[in-house]
Amino acid sequence: MNITQNTRSVAQAFKHGLRRRCPDCGKGQVFKSYIKVNHTCDTCGLELHHQRADDAPPYFTMLIVLHFVLSGMLTVEQVYSPETWVQLTIWMPISLLSALWLLPRVKGALIGIQWARQMHGFGGDFT
Repeated sequence: MNITQNTRSVAQAFKHGLRRRCPDCGKGQVFKSYIKVNHTCDTCGLELHHQRADDAPPYFTMLIVLHFVLSGMLTVEQVYSPETWVQLTIWMPISLLSALWLLPRVKGALIGIQWARQMHGFGGDFT
């Protein structure tokens, strides 16, 4: 690793990614549609096509959503012991909506981390 490279704040890039903004300027949009990444930032011109989020965003999204949903299901089951259909009526929509809301934010955060850590072409000579 080249010591003269600019240091990039992982925390700042992570926050920008959670907001679905460019990890560099924090103003431009990372996505042109739901989770389709822009080729470049429309504000600062940062090339975003280098990103390699691949399967990580769905895995992290499932991990986060399932932790909350299963905790909620177990709590409701122990306290109220409702019928199975009631549990499904409550938790299936919550799971679906939570996953759909969280997925682009997780992907944006992972792209931000890749940019900050200068991974996959975001560091110039490094791929």
